[in-house]
Amino acid sequence: MKRIAVVDTTFARVDMADDAVRALRSAGTGFRIQRRTVPGIKDLPVACRQAITEDGADLVMALGMPGRADYDRTCAHEASLGLQLAAVLEGRPIVECFVFESEADDPRALETLARRRAEEHALNAYALLFRPDDLRRRAGTGQRQGWADAGRLRPR
Repeated sequence: MKRIAVVDTTFARVDMADDAVRALRSAGTGFRIQRRTVPGIKDLPVACRQAITEDGADLVMALGMPGRADYDRTCAHEASLGLQLAAVLEGRPIVECFVFESEADDPRALETLARRRAEEHALNAYALLFRPDDLRRRAGTGQRQGWADAGRLRPR
């Protein structure tokens, strides 16, 4: 049975992992979900790698919500590099799902964005493991997780 790890942070202002888990469970079966929570975004790379090496995860979702400050954007960039390194070292996908507080000024809009992005990334994670042809069919279609899709530049 496949294992999907969902790793989130206490720094986030929305429990995106809960939304991701719910979306995964609605997508299908054949997997077990493991969840880890860390304090902040810079803690995600180690926790994601541990989910693979210690828990046997086949795929990991890394969920985080960097704040508005320039420092937070820098931390998110560094965390993203760490997630990429962990994925390459372990040869397993780590699906990064970050929602920056600066993406929406209204708290309700930010919450909606965070929940939608977590759900859509979860469905992509499921497709990576179980339905790669679904992703192939959507190639070049301008998918945007959390926002309206951009669409193709030129329709076929």
